[in-house]
Amino acid sequence: MTSKHEKLLQKYAEVIVKVGLNLQKGQRLIITNSRLRGVSINAAPLVREVVRAAYRAGARFVDVIWSDEEMLRIRLQNAPRESLVEYPKWQITAQMDMIEHGDAVLTILADDPDLMRDFETESIALLQKAHLENHKPVVTALSRDAVNWCLAAASSPAWAAKIFPKLEAEQAEKNLWKAIFEATRVDQDDPIEAWKKHIRNLAARANYLQTKQYIALHYHAPGTDLTLGLPHGHRWVSARMPAENGVDFTANLPTEEVFTMPDRRRADGTVSATMPLSYGGSLIEDFSVTFENGRVIKVNAKKNEAILKSLIETDEGAMHLGEVALVPASSPIAKRGYLFYNTLFDENASSHIAIGNAYRFTLTGGEKLTDEEFLAAGGNSSLTHVDFMIGSSKMDIDGIKEDGSGEPVMHKGEWAFKV
Repeated sequence: MTSKHEKLLQKYAEVIVKVGLNLQKGQRLIITNSRLRGVSINAAPLVREVVRAAYRAGARFVDVIWSDEEMLRIRLQNAPRESLVEYPKWQITAQMDMIEHGDAVLTILADDPDLMRDFETESIALLQKAHLENHKPVVTALSRDAVNWCLAAASSPAWAAKIFPKLEAEQAEKNLWKAIFEATRVDQDDPIEAWKKHIRNLAARANYLQTKQYIALHYHAPGTDLTLGLPHGHRWVSARMPAENGVDFTANLPTEEVFTMPDRRRADGTVSATMPLSYGGSLIEDFSVTFENGRVIKVNAKKNEAILKSLIETDEGAMHLGEVALVPASSPIAKRGYLFYNTLFDENASSHIAIGNAYRFTLTGGEKLTDEEFLAAGGNSSLTHVDFMIGSSKMDIDGIKEDGSGEPVMHKGEWAFKV
């Protein structure tokens, strides 16, 4: 007999395939997790259900790149430091083969937030930079939505233990699965229809902001006084997006945001993070970032400041911003009242900005611009793209109009306009 959990897992797989990827008959699909150099073996039950759902949807071929995250720890413990620049380039070849033929890409996260605990910053930075440099072709293709792609998550023992440290391992995993199913609307009677309604609501918010074409956003909250310029022709985007291969898809499950591209040259002031940032297997806590003329000039963090600095120093583009996203403080994920230690979920509990690479599709005609033209238009190019959360129930955000006047976009963390 099929258990309740197994039924929910099957429904979740259907949502990933039909809503997230919108997989088309005859498409191939590759499933991976670039952060771990493959999907964690802990995600195997979900991966198998996704493979079944994909074939039911008419997939021509489905393949999976597997990984065991403990292998990364063993490598850091035992491998010569100079060897940390080595990288399995066959994984990039496999993904790019799919992308170049118009096929779909799925990332399933089940990461241990403390994977890189106890390792020196220099070794982590070497490993991370090697990954970013080698993974750049995939990032570049997906950042312009070359194909339909999706990011989803599965529970894992280490992740569940991090969120629910006082619970027994089995109960902690049950609680995390429950949270994942609820956040992705899988617990509802008709998840597909629930997603259609949600996508329409987010699109209405994005359309409202699109008609405004503010020249900047001003953020004000405890520890935050920041003005972000918005380039001419910026595009507000929400859950549903068109890929170059002609397929509409939903990149993130869950998603509660509307987002666009800031002008990399126009960010001034200081912003304080309202949640810790889980980055590269380490947790950066109680931090702030100060900008001047679009560039990071100062960072502070009570924990793992060196890792935050190494992130900022990845390349020149990491000194600038590539995304600005708005999320109400009352979002379903925020209401859960705890940190997920996973950006896919935490970014949907709070307004956020992203250090690094900008998505070409968030600028009108951006996909057709050369790298130089994109930069000249205010876009940003970087090996990295890392979201960090800045929103709260104490934050006000004003849209700045051409004449310099402002009007409320969000007040005390909630939308200040109706749609």
